[in-house]
Amino acid sequence: MFTDMAEREHGEVLRHQTAQLALRDQFLRWQCRARQNAVRMQEGRPSAAMQPRVIVAGQSLARITVVLNKRNQFTMTQELRHAVLRTHDPRSRFESALKLLAAEYYQRHQTFSDRMTALFGPNSPLVERVLDAGDCALEFTQPRQHYLLPCTVERLAESDPAYQATYWHNHLFNPAMPPDVQVLAFQPNWSTAEGDTPPA
Repeated sequence: MFTDMAEREHGEVLRHQTAQLALRDQFLRWQCRARQNAVRMQEGRPSAAMQPRVIVAGQSLARITVVLNKRNQFTMTQELRHAVLRTHDPRSRFESALKLLAAEYYQRHQTFSDRMTALFGPNSPLVERVLDAGDCALEFTQPRQHYLLPCTVERLAESDPAYQATYWHNHLFNPAMPPDVQVLAFQPNWSTAEGDTPPA
């Protein structure tokens, strides 16, 4: 009897973990498709899929643009940095960014981390509000698609690889970034996340 109960509980845990991984992979696939479409058809302009609403203690605060970062073993931060530094011409830099990101960058969702980042100005009140709370939810909405991801939040040091990736990614599209920018990382808790994307 006890063995049967333990086996059932173990099976339920495994099914729950499998469901979490499936939701995470489904989300990353959707994000990669949305970003590839934005780069190829909208000159890189962020779509609603990349701009979740930040919710703290049940209150909707603002929409932010989040960056999807490569896992460390697949990082392309040096390529992003090189594309920024190779020219001072904003148009040439912008075209380099589109070429780099439109190629194979978003082809494989498995190469991306689920730890998203966002860049803010040096005196952003939203940053302090979110950090004071310690966590938040990111709500992604687009026609026929919805994700609500509870997240832990942390401010990244400049030496953090995700900070560097976020900085150079943003610099490709915004040559007039102010100094002393801040980067926050958002780590979803997939055990309590909700989401729905129809099959492709």
